Amino acid sequence: MADETPNPPPVLAPLSSEEPPLASYREEEEPQPAVTEKEEGSQSQPNPVNEEIPPPPAVATAAVVEVKTTSSIQEGGEVVTAVESEKPKLIPQNLVSFKEESNLVGDLSDSERKALQELKQLVQEALDTNQLTFPAQENEAQEATEVEISIWGIPLLKDDRSDVILLKFLRARDFKVKDAFVMIRNTIKWRKQFGIDSVVHEDLGDEWDKVVFMHGFDREGHPVCYNVYGEFQNKEVYRKAFSDEEKRANFLKWRIQFLEKGIRKLDFYPSGVSTLFQVNDLKNSPGPGKRELRLATKQALNLLQDNYPEFVAKQVFINVPWWYLAFYTMINPFLTQRTKSKFVFAGPSKSAETLFKYITPEQVPVQYGGLSVDYCDCDPEFSISDPATEVTVKPATKQTVEIIIYEKCIIAWELRVVGWEVSYGAEFMPNAENAYTIVIQKTMRKVPTDEPVVSNTFKVDELGKILLTVDNPTSKKKKLLYRFKIKSFLD
Repeated sequence: MADETPNPPPVLAPLSSEEPPLASYREEEEPQPAVTEKEEGSQSQPNPVNEEIPPPPAVATAAVVEVKTTSSIQEGGEVVTAVESEKPKLIPQNLVSFKEESNLVGDLSDSERKALQELKQLVQEALDTNQLTFPAQENEAQEATEVEISIWGIPLLKDDRSDVILLKFLRARDFKVKDAFVMIRNTIKWRKQFGIDSVVHEDLGDEWDKVVFMHGFDREGHPVCYNVYGEFQNKEVYRKAFSDEEKRANFLKWRIQFLEKGIRKLDFYPSGVSTLFQVNDLKNSPGPGKRELRLATKQALNLLQDNYPEFVAKQVFINVPWWYLAFYTMINPFLTQRTKSKFVFAGPSKSAETLFKYITPEQVPVQYGGLSVDYCDCDPEFSISDPATEVTVKPATKQTVEIIIYEKCIIAWELRVVGWEVSYGAEFMPNAENAYTIVIQKTMRKVPTDEPVVSNTFKVDELGKILLTVDNPTSKKKKLLYRFKIKSFLD
């Protein structure tokens, strides 16, 4: 029977028209698929217009502080110290392991431009003859009146954003114009009959907010969607989503609403952002043996492949269990290289490190190794717009971050080492001769079950330097994240 074929659990992640991930498993050390990076001179993408990222503030004013990062290791009874950097090492903002196709008409090949023009002509003819106007219900009469047709809030053929929409359908159909037109027509019909415009504004509750949520942006400005499969291990959550046909339909409706809201954060301009970045957390994910989940998955995949083409820039799978990839290795050969180029897989030990390759640490939620706190009522000192610095602490090495302060001020900082298993301490060393070093944070062993982020504030009454020390006694390299800000006494 068709519905007995096991499927992966992509119900949470239906932002893509691509097939589910089936590539062979390997932990991420370099970004996985072979795709070229952005060519020199290509236009960078601006931030989404509906939810712009505030410009990141400077880490500190040069006249106020200076930062040095040093590491030391004991060799043959002698401590060897090396200065790692003179300034905080901010992560490059354009590091990508794949190249998205350009939506600028000038960047298209001759055959692609011709296909786009032919599709625009077909759409225009269909608009002129009301071929794209559909009744909400099959038994309703179709009114032959001029109606503005839009998809995802973008009116067709009104401006160059329409080109971006049409290119999505063309790429989904390998630039076969007639096939792309049929797909557009069917999508418009489905959206009308599903009632998308009203569904977007319905109050469908917030019980799935921990299952799927948007949080921050990747390095290229794509909104990031997190899909947390492990939430379905909760029997009550699973029952509410999948136990019968009505509940599956309600969950799918909620998921479509969530997807539409996410898409409407995109600007759709040719040089802008028109895709989403997906993170799929497979920790404690239900196995492929649950029939209700397979039925919901099949329904979601069919609907999304038909009506939401080319909306994923990258699919990153973290906390990948052995069975997930082992189960799908057998059909990996059937996937196209284009599909596989969007997938990245990382086991539990590499998940945070892999995310940082695509998303800066200040944009990554705390639960996934970053510094970003969502839904916090504690008035945190730092926000998603405050940039963090990454430092790799080598095995059996002590790393010290020196923040040299040239003015009296108040300094606040936060720091974490992903997975801890290190010792951490903080102190202030005055410049004055014979002055005593002040211990801010007594050196203590930090374990994985401790709070993920430590925060401190210190009032600097005399010039000197803050020393943040991380001692890594393990045989594994560790990822240190820190950021700080300087405030005057008057703030």
